[in-house]
Amino acid sequence: MLKVKVNNSQTFMAENKNGQMFLNDTILEANWQKLSEQKYHLIYKDVSYNIELLQTNDSAKELTILVNGIKHQVSLSNQYDELLKKLGMDKLAGNKVNDVKAPMPGMVLRLHVKEGDAIKKGDALLVLEAMKMENVIKAVGDGIVQKINVSEKAAVEKNQVLIVMD
Repeated sequence: MLKVKVNNSQTFMAENKNGQMFLNDTILEANWQKLSEQKYHLIYKDVSYNIELLQTNDSAKELTILVNGIKHQVSLSNQYDELLKKLGMDKLAGNKVNDVKAPMPGMVLRLHVKEGDAIKKGDALLVLEAMKMENVIKAVGDGIVQKINVSEKAAVEKNQVLIVMD
């Protein structure tokens, strides 16, 4: 199931069930025709729509489309994106790396870095056990480890600063 937000105002739930498209739990009876890699033609409720994909941002799951000459911003999210948002982890990738905070309460199992280490985006920083699952906390950007505020086997609370970055 996908949550589709258009122009930061209208929100729809879209789902493909056995090859049939549903929009807000209602079957979507439309006729699609792919004209080229970026252009489509849609007939929905006897109305014709020319759709052109202008721009995509795969990492942010955003599209810019042109529908009958009118530009629209579309953002997509699935159940995992919604869970990350609920846990407060949705904005980590866009932030400057200063502090690494615990996304949930748990226990630090292993530290993969030490003070003074230069790290790159995606590097494993530590392993946090929460609800009997091991979660690898990775760097969301490049930086240098300034201070480590926890040790292995230490219990941590949600939003506790674990590592200070520069």
